[in-house]
Amino acid sequence: MTLVLGIDPGLANTGFALVERAGGKLRCRDHGVVRTSPRMPHEQRLRHIHDHIAGLLAAGVDGVAIESWFIHPVSRSAMGMAEARGAALVAVAAAGVEVQEYSPNTVKQSVTGSGTADKAQVRAMVERLLGVRPGTDHAADAMAMAICHLSAAPLSRAIRDAR
Repeated sequence: MTLVLGIDPGLANTGFALVERAGGKLRCRDHGVVRTSPRMPHEQRLRHIHDHIAGLLAAGVDGVAIESWFIHPVSRSAMGMAEARGAALVAVAAAGVEVQEYSPNTVKQSVTGSGTADKAQVRAMVERLLGVRPGTDHAADAMAMAICHLSAAPLSRAIRDAR
């Protein structure tokens, strides 16, 4: 069995999903959204994301998949995403878990077969593959991130080990 934590980082809403593969079967153990309020002090928002991710890592995950930083116009939301991503990555580093970054297009390609799939298509495939309704786009994206990693990890390991 392999357990992966998928993370869709955002300052207001960080999606997460614990997805396991046993044999050829995928199962979602837990999923949801870490929400922070704009009324909270900024550093407390980041701490809340960090602490929640750290708690999820305590489940004994084998790997973490997180959305990679991609070219994005500089904006408040882009900065918040980058900071939330940093808070999550610090928790992962402290836990000593291997992390892999995937672009949104790579995740879409892996889950739906098309790198240009829209959110509805990703959500539909996640529901079909895991038999679970994600509830939010953030949770669906985190589930897709974990599914992508579970598909790509064996090949990535083989390439790394061949070097």
